[in-house]
Amino acid sequence: MELLCPAGSMESLAAALHFGADAVYGGMKRFGLRAFAGNFDEKQLQAAVAQTHQAGKKFYLTMNVFPFDDQMDAFVAGARVAMACGVDAVIVSDLGAITRLRRELPGLPVHVSTQASTVNSDAIIHYRDLGCARVILAREVSLNRMAAMHANLGDSIELEAFVHGASCMAYSGRCMLSAALTGRSANQGECAQPCRWHYAVMEEKRPGEYLPVCEDDNGTYIFSAKDLNLLPLLPRLRDAGIASLKIEGRMKTEYYVATVTSVYRRALDLLAKSDGAFEAALPGLMEELQCASHRDSDTGFALGKPSQPGGAEGFHQSWEYVARVMEDAEAGQEARLMLKNRFCAGDALELMTPGGTVQAEAVPFLREKTGERLDTLGIAGEVIRMKLPVRVQAGDMLRGPVRNHRT
Repeated sequence: MELLCPAGSMESLAAALHFGADAVYGGMKRFGLRAFAGNFDEKQLQAAVAQTHQAGKKFYLTMNVFPFDDQMDAFVAGARVAMACGVDAVIVSDLGAITRLRRELPGLPVHVSTQASTVNSDAIIHYRDLGCARVILAREVSLNRMAAMHANLGDSIELEAFVHGASCMAYSGRCMLSAALTGRSANQGECAQPCRWHYAVMEEKRPGEYLPVCEDDNGTYIFSAKDLNLLPLLPRLRDAGIASLKIEGRMKTEYYVATVTSVYRRALDLLAKSDGAFEAALPGLMEELQCASHRDSDTGFALGKPSQPGGAEGFHQSWEYVARVMEDAEAGQEARLMLKNRFCAGDALELMTPGGTVQAEAVPFLREKTGERLDTLGIAGEVIRMKLPVRVQAGDMLRGPVRNHRT
């Protein structure tokens, strides 16, 4: 199965490639449903696609807005630019947009977005007959139904499924709540995420008297869906014929992308061994997912219905990103690091590599800008040099336990 990871910025793209993605997906400045991600202009898109192809991986471009008539010509022009940049496919939601692209740019592969709410084989056959290469199933589709779809379709078209990350409380993410409350349409990529706001109930004859609903110390989250986590179900996804596993997160940090990509990469490699290695490693892999920022999670609709719809609290995180390795360095040498968060000499850190994590105690380091030897520094973006116990590669990351005094 292909491991497909988010690339909301050049930093996240590099992290996904370094930590084991088979393919990445990202957006242009227009026409994607993550208008507030970093995204790529034409020059950046060319560079991103070239970097991805140089690594032997694929780049899919999200163009999953629902374009109005007056936006359609610009939409097609944007797809033509993407095709010239060499993207491996575009991800499209709207049936009219798909029809236009297949007619005007027949050489551009099209993947049908989850926003199209595809939940049955007849719809997939229709997209296949239009010339689409892949359908990303609606998140409401269970594993049993995925397997039945694949049995109906065989290998005539690829099926993709989301396996990890934030989930929208609306049907396939097609929500008008943000547009109604803020004027920012989710279907144009500008969602304000009002489902994550805190709510209370007010009785009509008691104005100003707010009654809490399922409230805890962090607030009330009656609309907030839990994150999706299908890591334990990878064997069943494989058996269901899913061709590509998609991780949500174009708005997430490079550290999040690195952490989750690394876990799923290791899981898939272990699963391929077919000797119980995946099952043995699963508890440790699940614990590793807690190291990056996340909400409470469940298996969504994969097993029929969410375990307890709504009510996801705020974010949790056990480790934080403190530095990125900028250049390859041998064990015992001073490695060049880009500082992300404060740490102190003597801290017990972990070095994240594509092969797993390694213990790495922090030692006094050189501040490259001034030549000072320091025990601590809290200026993100500064370049430092510090000895590390093992050989490192550019793109490896250092992390430390989350502590209240860190800034």
